Amino acid sequence: MKKNLLLFIFACFTLSTMAQEDVIRVNYKGAKPTITDFAWAYLFSDDEDECDQEATAGQKNALENYRKGLPQEDNVTFTVDEKNGYILYESAWDDVMIRTEMCYWNESDGKHKLFAYSSWAYRNGVPLRGQYDYLVFLRYNNATKKMTYILPPGFEVEGINTTYALPHVGKDIIVYKWDDKGKKTQKTLKWNGRRFSK
Repeated sequence: MKKNLLLFIFACFTLSTMAQEDVIRVNYKGAKPTITDFAWAYLFSDDEDECDQEATAGQKNALENYRKGLPQEDNVTFTVDEKNGYILYESAWDDVMIRTEMCYWNESDGKHKLFAYSSWAYRNGVPLRGQYDYLVFLRYNNATKKMTYILPPGFEVEGINTTYALPHVGKDIIVYKWDDKGKKTQKTLKWNGRRFSK
């Protein structure tokens, strides 16, 4: 039952978020926003519908626990690396795991940052065949303190049997292609300060 509910939630989240074109304000203290500021703004944006709220509930709870210094739930791994601008959320039930990553890049113009959010569902370590794969980018404007949804800069997100690993350290995205036997090959999308090149 949990698996079916989880898969339904991710389907709703994928469809509703793809349709969004809203602007999200990023509130922060200090000289510049951190990865937790971007994550908070994205996850708690005002335009979420009920389906979005269910899909991100675990991530929101993990982020709130992190900010309050509370322990995470037993089935949750939540890693925040403020220095490298990276967050990893993993939630496992039986043989299904949800893996969500968030990170940002400083753009070469000095006026923008690029925020990315990716989420993938796996069963026994193998992606659930693209049905619940999700990768989104938003461009943050340093002057307005707002971020807007944009198309993937420099590449198209491929559908079935492809997953994307955001950089924890470094700047490049790793693309994994999975075959029917669960084996993967990889390529790298190189960051040039504004977009990715294949």
